[in-house]
Amino acid sequence: MRHVFTSLQLDNQLKEPLHRQIYWRIKDAIAQGILAADARLPSVRGLASELGVARATVENAYGALIAEGFLQSRGQAGTYVSAQLLSVPERSALAAVEPLPAFVSSPLQKAGQIRPFQLGLPALDAFPRAVWQRIVARQLRGTTTVDLAHPPANGLLALREAIVHYLYLSRGIVCQPEQIFICTGYQALLNLIISTLLQSGDAVWLENPGYPITQRLFNAAGMRVVPVAVDAEGMDIAAGISVQPSARMAVLTPTHQSPLGVSLSLARRIALLDWAQRHSAWIVEDDYDSEFRYHGRPLPPLKSLDRQGRVLYAGTFSKTLFPALRLAYLVVPVQQVAAFKESNHLHACGCPPLMQAAVADFINGGHFYRHLKRMRPLYRQRREWLAQALEQQLADSLAVAPQAGGIQLLARLKAGLEDRELAQRALQQGLAVQALSNWQIAAPAANGLLMGFTNFTQYAEAEQAVTKLAEVIRASK
Repeated sequence: MRHVFTSLQLDNQLKEPLHRQIYWRIKDAIAQGILAADARLPSVRGLASELGVARATVENAYGALIAEGFLQSRGQAGTYVSAQLLSVPERSALAAVEPLPAFVSSPLQKAGQIRPFQLGLPALDAFPRAVWQRIVARQLRGTTTVDLAHPPANGLLALREAIVHYLYLSRGIVCQPEQIFICTGYQALLNLIISTLLQSGDAVWLENPGYPITQRLFNAAGMRVVPVAVDAEGMDIAAGISVQPSARMAVLTPTHQSPLGVSLSLARRIALLDWAQRHSAWIVEDDYDSEFRYHGRPLPPLKSLDRQGRVLYAGTFSKTLFPALRLAYLVVPVQQVAAFKESNHLHACGCPPLMQAAVADFINGGHFYRHLKRMRPLYRQRREWLAQALEQQLADSLAVAPQAGGIQLLARLKAGLEDRELAQRALQQGLAVQALSNWQIAAPAANGLLMGFTNFTQYAEAEQAVTKLAEVIRASK
């Protein structure tokens, strides 16, 4: 029955609250017989992480269904479809009572396929699968009885130690294993931060434009999202202070801003740290792809400049290894370790210990460093392929924005073209470009298309995809 939940996507554009969308989709699955009596549902934490919503959202949906008798809570055993469920005719009548609201799927998270221009994916063809398979097999053969017991809630010590060593060598961050919390992906990481440091109604600075999932998570958690403009020097700290100086947190991508690709200037880094210290605020540094800079050296991370313990450093293996790992990590200030340990009992890492041990082995064996070294020139080449194809076929419609690294490309649209309309039409043709406007929190400032290039294995593939995109754009003129 797991496919019922992996396809359960939500739409923030509907008037229906998110918990009611979850409620109706589960209720409809029961009515249609897709979820049978005694079927076990995902845990609240697991489903909230998968959908990118707060735990309370899923708890409200489950609570309503339990109150109505559709679900049963069996304590630590989990939540199940009621054993005394309706007969098939009654289910059919229930299904006719209230149809599900219309839903248009989003290209932000697609499973089971790789489409041209898809964002968020590393070069999966270049991942050393043979090495990875040997490591996983070795870890599996070495499994002991102790390994079958409950793993540490904050992640395996071996992996946390490997991350400590990696951050010191590559990013200049000095930390201890106790400061690191392994999380099941970026959404789980943010949920852990929110539950530990924030209260409902707190104001949070977010980059505008910025990663849409971040905004949705904070909205779902009941925070007041404050959009802060991004320019050529990154997040405008002075503007954030002017609009909401008492915000409790700022979340940003300072090394390689997502999606514009700019870096937060040193002056603004200092201003941001100063603001956080004066207002006892927190900074979440999302360093999602700093490893892939192929022109010049990146500025040091905020965490390496933090002397007052205000920065939480977030990293992920989704962009460096592969997204199916569902493995991210958070480095918290020393003074906050105890608070995060207490909160983490409700957010224990859901990544299997076998995978954690394999990643630790992959790092300690030097494979991680060699993989990153190979990827930098590869991504530079693949980006050049896409940029060249775009300039040859669509120079009259768009301009490729310069960037020093990363795994996606931004193309600014010229006058007369609307990015949302183009992205929707391209999606219908199997092209996973995204509209820059959809990454804006406040009113869009400019049109643009975001494109992934990592999985073009040769120039001809990029050229063919751009040809299809050109047809879509010209049909829109």
